[in-house]
Amino acid sequence: MVATVVGLVLLWPRGETPVRSVPVHAPGTSIEIGTVVDILEETGSAEFGMGGQVRVELETGQGAGHTVPAQVPPEVMANGVDVGDRMRLMVIPEALGTGSPYIFWDFERTVPVGWLALGYALAVLLVARWRGLAAMVGLGASLAVMVVFVLPALMLGHPPLLVALVGSAAMLFLSLYLAHGVSIRTTTALLGTFVGLAITVVLALWGTRAVNLTGTGSEQSLTLINAFPNLSLADLLLCGIVIAGLGALNDVTITQASTVWELHAANPALSRRRLFSQGMRVGRDHIASTVYTLAFAYVGTALPMLMLAALMDRSGLETLMSGEIAEEVVRSLVSSIGLVLAVPITTGIAALLAPNTPSTSSRTAQTGLAASGSTVGGQ
Repeated sequence: MVATVVGLVLLWPRGETPVRSVPVHAPGTSIEIGTVVDILEETGSAEFGMGGQVRVELETGQGAGHTVPAQVPPEVMANGVDVGDRMRLMVIPEALGTGSPYIFWDFERTVPVGWLALGYALAVLLVARWRGLAAMVGLGASLAVMVVFVLPALMLGHPPLLVALVGSAAMLFLSLYLAHGVSIRTTTALLGTFVGLAITVVLALWGTRAVNLTGTGSEQSLTLINAFPNLSLADLLLCGIVIAGLGALNDVTITQASTVWELHAANPALSRRRLFSQGMRVGRDHIASTVYTLAFAYVGTALPMLMLAALMDRSGLETLMSGEIAEEVVRSLVSSIGLVLAVPITTGIAALLAPNTPSTSSRTAQTGLAASGSTVGGQ
């Protein structure tokens, strides 16, 4: 914890940072919100790239309350625009005399996402109660570390790996201790997580270099090169691999620490060897489930990219070894190895730190010896 605080002080972004320095839209334009009240005939199709037009009742800006026509791109029209949808429109005053100054910018999603977030919070509170509330506070604190420390520090050119390690440690302290309380049990999980994180870092360092991953396989990477010419995208990829493994590591280490403590509570006479062996029975099931958890998570999020890759006339191995997919393969493998090895390590630490309670037979023998000793003394 002391090392983490020192790292935060040394790497903390000072002065002005590039955060929010790039305007979202051109000067003179604005973004307004409105609701679709009518869908006019399409003026073209997605195939020919001409788009369509809708009528929107404005909710913000100088035209609030008025209904105006708005141009919508063909891919958006083809994938579903319905009456009642709320949109964000870019207003270009210069286009008022030549055509519609209102152009589709994005959908307004605040309300439905807010309802989902509220449903999530209620579900967590109903099932986990105050522990769930503490976990959400820990999540908020961890995200705050990302926003106010990790991202600005990376933008200012601080070493990505050091930023990732310090930021990850800060997020672990906040999320674990806020969610599970300050105790030996939580500290056990924290120690196991740090060991798993160290393994992940070593493997990520070797893996990204050995596989020659450059981190330049996406459009976002090219944008970052232009915005931050001195930024190493390979180091940024390494930073992402380290942070990506935190959630799964937290999961298995907390589970293993809690398993060992509950086994000890159910039978305080269990030896440390028995605590470890019985805890690992649960740990092996957990490992078996996490083997495919990370893989399924990647396949689900990268489905469009995988479809595009499948269009190419090449073997499956060549597809997996292509730059952008290879990055995710290495990320998943490195995180999985660190996660799997964290299970026995955390279980062993928990077995060592569990309270050393004498067994029932030992206490009975000690009581018998004491009784016989008092009898001899009495005689």
